[in-house]
Amino acid sequence: MRADLKELWRFRELLWAMVERELRIRYKNSFLGFFWSLLTPLMTVVVMTLVFKVFLKNDTPNYSAYVLAAYLPFMFFNLALMDSAQSVIVALPVIKKVYFPREILPLASILANFVHYLLALCVFFCYLFVVWAASAFQQAPFTWRIAFLPVLLGVSLALTLGMAFIISALNVFYEDVKYIIGVLLYLAFFLTPIMYFSENVYYAMKGWGNLWLYYAYHLNPVAELATTYKKTLVQPGKIDVAGKLVDPVPQNWALFLVTLLTSIGILVFGYWLFNRMKWRFVERP
Repeated sequence: MRADLKELWRFRELLWAMVERELRIRYKNSFLGFFWSLLTPLMTVVVMTLVFKVFLKNDTPNYSAYVLAAYLPFMFFNLALMDSAQSVIVALPVIKKVYFPREILPLASILANFVHYLLALCVFFCYLFVVWAASAFQQAPFTWRIAFLPVLLGVSLALTLGMAFIISALNVFYEDVKYIIGVLLYLAFFLTPIMYFSENVYYAMKGWGNLWLYYAYHLNPVAELATTYKKTLVQPGKIDVAGKLVDPVPQNWALFLVTLLTSIGILVFGYWLFNRMKWRFVERP
């Protein structure tokens, strides 16, 4: 694996060129350009806020900020995996003619999506300042927890890269993989605390006397990351659970440590698997 990393480093300029190419061609002839990447999450958050705040009477303060804080990283995870799933298979004609480290292909897709995610976070911060100004500057939009954001970004990137290596390699030989991943990501959206809160899960499981299910639920690294993003990016406050405003459940750092180790493990395994399979890519008809 060390030799593969050294080889990848030698081709780093090709990687940056491919990332730049991904960024350029995505919105080449688009008038709004990057802002199309924000249109879907912003409209989704507007609809979610309308449904939960107005129709279902959820009284959580800054509900839309909580949703957006978790939805943006999930969208990065979703789009990056779907893009990377096809990254190798569409480049097979080039792979069969020219040598370069094959892992550059999924890496370029992931890093291009990561750049879009960072830009989307900048827009999210602007949104928080607007909310702060609308409240007559009563409560600062950030806390000391914002310093933890680089760690969160690193864990998100490691998890996404590891999954991308696995999916892109397998999809070369089993094209059902991209369809399976699409279905799983759709289900993951509802099994991840984006529209709702981990507190909803906590008090539901506590009421059933099965609190261990709450911890099992957060063994899913995507769920734990969504919860941590909310607690990191949004000023903590009362949360509406079954029509009652309750205090937020404190961040469980043991669960986050499990997510960190899981993400690193998936990254190492995914990179190993990709490099094990990449020499067979040319055998695909």
